[in-house]
Amino acid sequence: MEIATKYNPLQVEDKWYQYWLKKGFFRSKPDERQPYTIVIPPPNVTGVLHMGHMLNNTLQDLLIRRARMSGKNALWVPGIDHASIATEARVVAKLKSEGIEKKDISREKFLEHAWEWKRKHGGIILEQLKKLGASCDWERTKFTMDDDMSESVIHVFVDLFNKKKIYRGVRMVNWDPSAKTAVSDEEVIYREVKSKLYFVKYRIEDEDGFVTIATTRPETILGDTAVCVNPADERFRHLKGKKVYVPLVNRLVPIIEDEYVDMAFGTGCLKITPAHDINDYEIGLRHKLDSIDIFNDDGTLNEKAEILTGVDRFKARGKIVKMLAEKGLLAKEEDYVNKIGYSERTDAVIEPRLSMQWFLKMKDLAQPALENVMNDNIQLYPAKFKNTYRYWIENVRDWCISRQLWWGHRIPAYYIAGTNEFVVAETPLKALEKAKAETGRTGLRQEDLIQDEDVLDTWFSSWLWPVSVFDGIRNPDNPDMKYYYPTDDLITAPEILFFWVARMIMAGYEYTGKKPFHNVYLTGIVRDTRRRKMSKSLGNSPDPLKLIEKYGADGVRVGMLLCSPAGNDLLFDESLPEQGRNFANKIWNAFRLVNSWQADPKALPGEAARVAVTWFGERMKQAVAEIEEDFNQYRISEALMTVYKLFWDEFASWYLELIKPAPGHHIDSHTLKATKDLFETLLKLLHPFMPFITEEIWHLLSDRPAGNSIMNESKPVIEAFDVKMISAFEVAREIIAFVRNTRKANQISPKEKLVLFINAADRDDDFDAAIIKLAHLSEIKQVDGKVEGAASLINRFGEFYIPLGELHNYEAELQKLEKELTYMIGFLASVMKKLSNDRFVSNAPGKVLEMEQKKKADAETKIKSLEEHIADLKKK
Repeated sequence: MEIATKYNPLQVEDKWYQYWLKKGFFRSKPDERQPYTIVIPPPNVTGVLHMGHMLNNTLQDLLIRRARMSGKNALWVPGIDHASIATEARVVAKLKSEGIEKKDISREKFLEHAWEWKRKHGGIILEQLKKLGASCDWERTKFTMDDDMSESVIHVFVDLFNKKKIYRGVRMVNWDPSAKTAVSDEEVIYREVKSKLYFVKYRIEDEDGFVTIATTRPETILGDTAVCVNPADERFRHLKGKKVYVPLVNRLVPIIEDEYVDMAFGTGCLKITPAHDINDYEIGLRHKLDSIDIFNDDGTLNEKAEILTGVDRFKARGKIVKMLAEKGLLAKEEDYVNKIGYSERTDAVIEPRLSMQWFLKMKDLAQPALENVMNDNIQLYPAKFKNTYRYWIENVRDWCISRQLWWGHRIPAYYIAGTNEFVVAETPLKALEKAKAETGRTGLRQEDLIQDEDVLDTWFSSWLWPVSVFDGIRNPDNPDMKYYYPTDDLITAPEILFFWVARMIMAGYEYTGKKPFHNVYLTGIVRDTRRRKMSKSLGNSPDPLKLIEKYGADGVRVGMLLCSPAGNDLLFDESLPEQGRNFANKIWNAFRLVNSWQADPKALPGEAARVAVTWFGERMKQAVAEIEEDFNQYRISEALMTVYKLFWDEFASWYLELIKPAPGHHIDSHTLKATKDLFETLLKLLHPFMPFITEEIWHLLSDRPAGNSIMNESKPVIEAFDVKMISAFEVAREIIAFVRNTRKANQISPKEKLVLFINAADRDDDFDAAIIKLAHLSEIKQVDGKVEGAASLINRFGEFYIPLGELHNYEAELQKLEKELTYMIGFLASVMKKLSNDRFVSNAPGKVLEMEQKKKADAETKIKSLEEHIADLKKK
């Protein structure tokens, strides 16, 4: 079979992905094997693939593929989130482009448009993930508004309401004027902004004097219901019990005292606007102040503001500042930097606002979520996030779970017409039965019940995800739930650790009594080389599909993982997937070389080939152990780097060179078979990272039974390895490098055979044949002393010489030895510093001390030898 000169990922990747799908290799059903389960963090139904998805899903896929190769029944459950705010915004924008306003159509008609949009555009991202090689069980794909998922959400709401954990009330919320809905604290992003601090004068009742306050939001003056001072502030003792007029609207409000006021901020006088500031709201409750909500849902001023009705809040700010100045009520302005909250979804400036909302009590739910992370029953990787997790859980506030939207799970609360009464039930029919029972009004009809207009926060469905995807809310004892739950690993981003991961843990313990997953691997954020978060607005986020087209999916996967340790940001540029593509090409070229060799059944293995096969087998076993340890500690980038170096630096650069037959000769059949076996083991190590090229080469490397795949092969297992042999090859490699460098320094042709003299006691000569072959020597001779007129290498294993005669460059040799001596003196000093440290000597394990003593002895021996050589050279 003719093998392509160049590896073409575009031809290979689609072929194998369709093959995997056709054969059902991603499918999972409960059986006798140990399960391994991951549930995908469901991307928004509006989403398209971005670099964060690429990193996150590459990690999930390699863990799933590795689990399959470990003999586990691996299941990766895919799905998408209905994303209330983002989806509704898309549908509203689409309708607007067609000349339709949301307010002009019914809820039912709007939802028809929303479902149509979902059918047409939703789930694009899942199709894109297939290009990456995602081995999800696509037949299990879930959507958070599927009928069974929605039933689970509604069931949980009703259950928590009946447990008195959900309540309804007027509270200060974060209002998004763009989406026209409340959002949770976790969905508010705070940024430092250059603002102005305005000093405004309030006239004191029945006096000519004024009280001056400082504010960054003069537009909210129109909702003021008090001015507050600190009772300990002697500057304002004379104002106690007095009143002032609110500028522009002349509302008379009291001057009150409260310890909350910071005497050092501004003037020490604080305007109180209970309807539009959380701290003012708390002060208002303590002092029984009125609350005047001056804003409409869209952030414009309403009639309660008395002036500028219908004007946007930020335009109103400018107008009010001008009006205050004209009336002589603006004392001054100062530049000021403060933190402003922005909506994570729409980027609109958040407006604190009093609103009737539904809330979930969090304190009791949070306790098992705190306890089971802090005791490592659920492990976070990296563990550094435990402290921030604990801080958030210990300071958790009740969760505002209602959203003023139409797309989402509608709150199952039903109001009885003409009354303030309501009932909560899973269906309209159950609500009617409950209303009749609770009110005694048996004549109530369905039309007498009006369902709450709000929908639930999207996270209220997402927090059930690991349970609901297995129908564990409705049918907790079903076979899938018993087999796959708890899941194994969750891969997600630190920024949603609190409002998704923590809440899933809460829901898991509340509804199953078990944790939802064993481990949480927290990725870093993908940033550009200037450390900016990637975003469309900055134009610094490449199109992942174009990267795959250019570098291949395997190349992009490797590029994403090479430098992305858990919890650390990935600084991305295109050199990373390019490096991944180059690695794929290296693997392909190595395969082509091996595949080009023809076996001579009569030939016997040469000594160099024989020892090479043995050495690389041992080195492979060592690498398998290292990789296993890395995965156990979730050091996934390190695991990739180990196999990357094993293939590139050891297999391709050394092993293949050692066994390569001489030009015009065939390779012996034993060495060729051993090499193909080693290559296959390497492919198995590489497969979770690079599924496509490994599948392609695995099929080309040997005849395979029809319908097979490398993904169903067993991964290499840990075996004992010969450390002595691995170390011996390191010495051989150092000697070969010495000979090659000597040739280069003295301009000796690679074809000219040299003689190597070795002065070493108890020398291991197993690799002499390998040294002779790769260093192109005529022979190796053992001597008992120095060799005159020779280039030399001195290390802890002995002295190595290459006689050069007239070719010997004494000056270059002297410079090399002096440089080496300087290094060794510094090295010895660092070792001595450790050994002279009483604390180190007292606390270090015995093996560590023994190693340091050996370093000291070796360094002293080498320094002595180097000094003697330098002295001899200076006599020349």
